[in-house]
Amino acid sequence: MRNLTTLLFFLGLTCGAQAADIIGFWDKPQHGGNSFNRLPPDQAYFDALKNYGASWVRLSYDKWKPANRDFLLGDADHYQGIPAGDLATLRAALDRADKAGLKVVITPLSLPWMRWAQNNNGKFDDRLWQEKANWQDAARFWHDLAAALKDHPAIAAYNLINEPAPEKKGGLQEHASLSDMQAWYAQQKGGSRDLMAFYDLVIAEIRKVDPVTPIIADAGWYAAADAFGYWPTALNDRNVLYSFHMYEPYEATSAPNLKRETPFAYPGKVPYAGSTSVWNTDRVADYLARPVEWAKTHGIPLNRLVAGEFGCMRRLAGCKAYLDDVLTGLDGNNLHWAFYSFREDSWDGMDYELGAGKVNWKYWEAIDAGGPDPVKRQATPEFEPIRKRLQP
Repeated sequence: MRNLTTLLFFLGLTCGAQAADIIGFWDKPQHGGNSFNRLPPDQAYFDALKNYGASWVRLSYDKWKPANRDFLLGDADHYQGIPAGDLATLRAALDRADKAGLKVVITPLSLPWMRWAQNNNGKFDDRLWQEKANWQDAARFWHDLAAALKDHPAIAAYNLINEPAPEKKGGLQEHASLSDMQAWYAQQKGGSRDLMAFYDLVIAEIRKVDPVTPIIADAGWYAAADAFGYWPTALNDRNVLYSFHMYEPYEATSAPNLKRETPFAYPGKVPYAGSTSVWNTDRVADYLARPVEWAKTHGIPLNRLVAGEFGCMRRLAGCKAYLDDVLTGLDGNNLHWAFYSFREDSWDGMDYELGAGKVNWKYWEAIDAGGPDPVKRQATPEFEPIRKRLQP
């Protein structure tokens, strides 16, 4: 009995040290980039991000070639376990990131019963939010994935799902007033569109196999910075970071804007939440203050807030000013952040190392051929707001 007690004591110390080690990574501001590539990133990719001064990468794998229908899921319509070949591909990418000295946040774009629109013929998949019974397969997937990855040295957190939107088909307008959001949630609480309850269920399942790895939970309505407003409390788990994305005003920062005869400019008047208003340095700062105010209200330390994505079309005339304003707002509160995106090999819109010009035709040829991206990158004026803040 004495030997067993001693063993359990030392196992407890080891587990406690591991927990402190992983969550401790997030105690000071961490800056990185998003990897949403169609091919698993090679060593040079991770090395380049690290050489800019990044400490972490938010890694999505949903564009990678799967063994079956959906990478890691097998089939989002019938989850039966993680395909071994897909898992091996992911672990090899994690090994390369670790070799480069980068921490990784695993970020699925799809879950069982919720296939990412770009892998779903462009259609939003609402099934996960229609029936609570569908949550069980999503929780089972995360149980399996956490069991497989919990000991990998590169893992810094599990981002449970990228940009969930249970509100989209649930009767709540995007960027609704705080009172309308709160009233909507009061009606949905305990139901299939209760994002907080979904997160609590999935986290509880993860904790059966991995008691220590931090969890990152995106806000609703595609991780909108104002969508935490209706959450009445923090989540139950103590090792949670709360993530939002920043593309507002979307009408100006997004790709469709550049196709307009007269694109909306930044700074300038832009449609937002049903009306037109001026977006500038002050408006960006005011919007970014919303998740900060929510965190303070609920006793959540600001080092548990993450701007998981932010960006603008690199060819937008005001993109550099926009990036600078966003980063000034984030750094003013010492928040973690990851820019979108780093050397994306399937879409050039927010690849700031490409500058403000058109991308070389070889980029598109490589996509059609399914080969690696051959276009060389370099620091550009468009990338400068990010580059200078990545420096340690």
